[in-house]
Formats: sequence, structure tokens, C-alpha cells
Amino acid sequence: MASESGGDITASRLISRRLTLEPLRLDHADQLVPLLNDVCLHRFIGGTPPTPEELRARLERQVGGRSPDGNEVWLNWVARKRPGGEVVGTMQATICPEQGSLVAVVAWTIGTAHQGQGLATEAADLMASWLRQQGIPRLRAHIHPRHAASMAVAAAIGLQPTDTMVSGERRWESA
Repeated sequence: MASESGGDITASRLISRRLTLEPLRLDHADQLVPLLNDVCLHRFIGGTPPTPEELRARLERQVGGRSPDGNEVWLNWVARKRPGGEVVGTMQATICPEQGSLVAVVAWTIGTAHQGQGLATEAADLMASWLRQQGIPRLRAHIHPRHAASMAVAAAIGLQPTDTMVSGERRWESA
């Protein structure tokens, strides 16, 4: 079970029927560059694909497992197809204390070549179930209001839309 700060939680290897979620490591960078170097992935989140150097710098921060101020726990995974081990996406959960309990802000990215197969839902469900088993009672996601696929994933893992907008994205939360 999680402590009040969530600081004792670390990403574990998770396995579902078609996927393995591996805790993120620096050596995943080379495998992630081709997957994340796709302008289509930025349609709703904005920005541009990271350069290999930018991706490595981001992974170095994420692998550390905590925000610079120490208030957030960062859990990150690489999603691989089973069998074979092909990298298909990434998953993340940012755990922070809020109003006397913990909340995990979750996000998912599945490469465009692997979309439309239910992999995002399967991976998000695996991650959400694991987070709940760790004692994280509340899950949250921020989703662009026109990103129907991500809204379907959020609904499938028990999140509901709220009236709150954050940086142009609707907040979804568990009950």
C-alpha cells in the first residue's frame, strides 16, 4: 500500500493478455525515437516530436522517479506487444497528494501504427488496476475535447468527464 506521499511506489513490470508494461529505462530511448517521432501523435497535444537528444533528456528526468521539488512520484512504462516485444507505446502516472489522499494523473501514448487495436485501453486498464492495488484511490486524466479515442480509453478505465478545463483539455476523474 502507498504511503501518504506515494513515495514508496515504484513502477513494476505488468503483464496483460497482449502487452507487457516495462518500467522505463534510459536504454529505451533508441527504441522510442521512431515511435514518438510522428507529427500525428501531436495532433491534440500540440508541439512537435522530440529530437533524439530531447527524448533522452526527458527520459533522464522521468527515470529519476520524482519531480524536482520532490512532491510528485513519476511512474513511467514502455508498452510492448506480446509475443515479440515490439514497442507500441508509453504509459505514465504522476502521483501526488491532494486533500488527504493520493491522486494519479495518468496518460498514454500508442504509436499511430498500433492504434485502433484496443492496445491503449488494455494498457491503461492494466496500469489503472495496478495503481488501485497500490492504494491510489483516485485517477485523473486530461484529454483534448476532440480526442474521441482517448475519451473512450478514459471511460473504459472508469473515468468520467468533469467541467474542469486545464490548458484546453477536459479533466476526467474516477468517481
